[in-house]
Amino acid sequence: MDFQAGILRDGNPMESLEKQLICPICLEMFSKPVVILPCQHNLCRKCANDVFQAANPYWQSRGSVISGGGRFRCPSCRHEVLLDRHGVYGLQRNLLVENIIDIYKQECSSRPLKKGEHPMCKEHEDERINIYCITCEVPTCSMCKVFGAHKDCEVAPLQTIFQGQKTELNNCISMLVAGNDRIQTIISQLEDSCQSTKENSEAAKRELCTRFDALAALLEEKKSELLQRITREQHHKTGFVQGLIRQYKEQLEKSSRLAETAVQAMEETGGAAFLMNAKQLIKTIVEASKGDRLEKIEQGYESMDAFSVSLEHLAEAVRALDFDSAEEDEEYFDGEEEEVEE
Repeated sequence: MDFQAGILRDGNPMESLEKQLICPICLEMFSKPVVILPCQHNLCRKCANDVFQAANPYWQSRGSVISGGGRFRCPSCRHEVLLDRHGVYGLQRNLLVENIIDIYKQECSSRPLKKGEHPMCKEHEDERINIYCITCEVPTCSMCKVFGAHKDCEVAPLQTIFQGQKTELNNCISMLVAGNDRIQTIISQLEDSCQSTKENSEAAKRELCTRFDALAALLEEKKSELLQRITREQHHKTGFVQGLIRQYKEQLEKSSRLAETAVQAMEETGGAAFLMNAKQLIKTIVEASKGDRLEKIEQGYESMDAFSVSLEHLAEAVRALDFDSAEEDEEYFDGEEEEVEE
């Protein structure tokens, strides 16, 4: 009821309906079959499969033997979609949306074109822009080619260039969507790593406290010193990882804004109007996709195993007590050994 009322209130109900039938991946009208995600958003099955394959590059099916399920995020709401061993073929088809698309296409085929919908040439006001100048990389009219500024230029049919650049921009959008999903995965891994570092640090502190409590007052001073070293390492590691998280979030935000700009450009239905901005937008996306790769942490970075001590010593050796992995400590704490000796 709300969906229909919203369409009826709109000044142009057909355009409003068309916006509801656009796939957020390919930015075209849904192609059959249309699948419905658990979050109630719709995707073309092919587009859903493309996103699923990008998020699960090692998922595959061979003959009757199908590998385990996978997951990906809904491009509309970022809700995580869990799939079984059938992949996107296990999602339910949205027959209602498919029927609406059929009715919409039948209605559009019977509608006459409105006068003035096509851009007109500025030099020849009565001529429609219907060709594309390959030499100057701008859309123009036939009169400009015959008598005007583009008479010596190479031209091509407008629709040919329109379809080519729209396909190229669509591929760029798919690349951005896949890249954003990978960045989101890295951010999640970094956040998990930060949490694991904190948990491992707390575990190391508790173990250290248990051992030092057994040695009573003689070990209290040494215990405090080693606790401070663990805390400094924790702050060092978590600070570094949190810095990486901020960098990845900034890159994700820039990429998302660029993707939003590209999506808005894809909503342009006129070939000439679209081509006036498409090439520069494509160039910007390609350049952004070639940006510097951000730093990553090595496997096991969050481990605090280096801060383990063995207290099976005589009381006379307590003042010389230190962490077991002294060589690794030198790598993490540059210049701190002299401070400890002082």
